[in-house]
Amino acid sequence: MMKTMKKPLLFGISFILLATVFGCSNGGGETAAGGTNNSSSGKAKPKSPDGKTIVTISAFREPLEAVEQLFEKKYPDIDLQIQPNEETMEKHVKTMNTAILSGKGADIINTLHLPIDKYIEKKLLLNMSEMLDQDPTVKKNDLQMNILDGLKINGGLYGIARSFYLGGFYGDGDALSKTVKVDDKTWTWKQLEEVSRQFIQSSNKQGSRYAVANLQPQQFLSELIGDSASEFIDLVARKAKFDSPEFVDTIKRIKKMYDDRIMTASEAKRGDQLFSMSAYSLSPFDFFHKAYLYFPNPRLMQSPHPQGHKDGGTFRASSLLSIQANSPVKDEAWKFIAFLMSEEAQSLVQQSEEGYSILKSVNEKMVDSFKNEIQASGFKTQNGNVKVTEQSFDELKQLIQTANRHVKKEDKMTSIIEEEAKSYFSGQKTAEEAAKLIQNRVTTYLNE
Repeated sequence: MMKTMKKPLLFGISFILLATVFGCSNGGGETAAGGTNNSSSGKAKPKSPDGKTIVTISAFREPLEAVEQLFEKKYPDIDLQIQPNEETMEKHVKTMNTAILSGKGADIINTLHLPIDKYIEKKLLLNMSEMLDQDPTVKKNDLQMNILDGLKINGGLYGIARSFYLGGFYGDGDALSKTVKVDDKTWTWKQLEEVSRQFIQSSNKQGSRYAVANLQPQQFLSELIGDSASEFIDLVARKAKFDSPEFVDTIKRIKKMYDDRIMTASEAKRGDQLFSMSAYSLSPFDFFHKAYLYFPNPRLMQSPHPQGHKDGGTFRASSLLSIQANSPVKDEAWKFIAFLMSEEAQSLVQQSEEGYSILKSVNEKMVDSFKNEIQASGFKTQNGNVKVTEQSFDELKQLIQTANRHVKKEDKMTSIIEEEAKSYFSGQKTAEEAAKLIQNRVTTYLNE
């Protein structure tokens, strides 16, 4: 019996930083950006009444109780204490940010929604790259190193995901084999526009087919910028570049594609569009459900790449567990992080349907199990039972193995850009006026 899975939001812009107020000292952090230091901070290791070493963890809303039991069974001398979650994300961000900047808080913290770049700059987080390389309990060849490498910042691994959501792009397999050719390992957003125009010109003149449908232009812009954040945000200087000629040209090109009816915000019938934006999927079922809902013969592809980046799809981390640099129990904290990458712990990811695993063998079992299930009973969509091709499974496996672009979702930035860009797409403002408004609001947000 297949399960209908809860999907994450389809759209949203993703940026590598979340602006917050910074002005505190580094709180005694010992590990420099780009370096490693897993030695003791000089503080006494906290002990429980029965003599166990206490390791604390604050992992916002992540279910870790089952993992905790397995870990403490393997390491009976460690008492892993999961701290209570804040009620809201906003409160979590504020509380954790204050704690990290003051050198306090849990030994292990989920930094996915926190301004991790700033912590690295202040040397507040442990670089786990060397620990990963040297730990004999962790076999790197068994890991999805494409995901772990995609999580690196300035060459260092400051946060490790327990699981991830897979991004992608759907295409009409029949049209892409007969009408236009796409090399999804190298294509860019500009090439998407070129291919789309070529498709419309060669397939129909009446406007009954589109390159992309059921997507507002400001939503398409969000998707594009989310993939190309570095082109419009200077992470080092914390400056926005949305008033640049490149951004103005981007939104003008998008508007022209909608004006020329190459793309449309209206809903298209099944098979009437060349591409469909993929949700970040939690499972093979999740991924194939939308693919076969839109296309009778879908092609699963990497999404277009930012300029200068080739061969590699997108993913979102389910969490980003970091170790505080001044923790007195860094070695014990690392043991927990390393345990999360074991087959014993990663099997729970598949069982609890928390996304794709960072362990290759678990993902292979997940895909093969789904394949065996639908071969026996068929795959049912709103269009009835469909046959999932062997090629689709090969394409999914390839996407899992090549995903290397970590995309962080950030709702506040999304709302700013979509709100102001909409005023241009609706004809209320010029491209330059909308770009200036986006620039001013984003700059203010970054410096709050």
